[in-house]
Amino acid sequence: MTITELQDYVPEEEWPPVSTMLDGFGDQTLPASPALAATTISLQTADGTLAEYTFLTPSTLTWAEGAASGTAAYKAIEARPGIFIIDFVRGQDQGKGADAENVTIILDQTTGAVTTAVSRFVSSDGKVRGITEFTHSNASGRAAVHQRSADLVGRRIFYRYSDVESYEHIYLNQGTFTWHCVRGGEAGLADTDRCMTWAVAEDLYIFFWTEQVMTVEAVLLIDLREQRSIGRMFGWDNPAAEPVTLPFNSRLSVLNTTSYPSDTRKH
Repeated sequence: MTITELQDYVPEEEWPPVSTMLDGFGDQTLPASPALAATTISLQTADGTLAEYTFLTPSTLTWAEGAASGTAAYKAIEARPGIFIIDFVRGQDQGKGADAENVTIILDQTTGAVTTAVSRFVSSDGKVRGITEFTHSNASGRAAVHQRSADLVGRRIFYRYSDVESYEHIYLNQGTFTWHCVRGGEAGLADTDRCMTWAVAEDLYIFFWTEQVMTVEAVLLIDLREQRSIGRMFGWDNPAAEPVTLPFNSRLSVLNTTSYPSDTRKH
């Protein structure tokens, strides 16, 4: 009997808190890159405000957006040569309050294309929920930006986040996917949520999803060529009333790809 044959539907009121994933996912194992140290990138935000990120050292940056500025610890992973995923948390007590924001930047030095994702918390119907705003720009002043993609649609992919945590994703269309915890702290949980995908390079994609049951905003790179994902989840732990930041990387396997029959005959 397989693991999934032992699982059944789990009603929402029995779901564990977001923090349940922390122990199972463990630490992000991919090394930080020092390549961005002593460099600066200047971009425009979604509302046209100038944003500037100066990487002082391999682990510390300063950021400035309009009248706001600050210093934060960051991690930059070179997913492929010249392509970085950069992540840091800013806000109240460096990420310990409801004002915390998780900033993720995907930078392609080859084309100059940059996608910036800023996840934050909002109050909705008395609950803490998450939103993520995306800005697509070019650090070199060129026209190239990351474009929406449907390349993942139809794929079923198995993700191993650690020895004890594994999930599967089924990509239904450009804006909807299903996730299912096969093994781990959320074993048996599954849902269908909103998502978006952008192409970065051949078989390399930015993927975003936001959950409707738990407060989770996820931004990651899915690399089909290297068979891995790199990213973070930013959520709100209701029992503890505090943010949960979960950087991760995983090994992936494409289980299958679904294509619909072209037969349109009436029966």
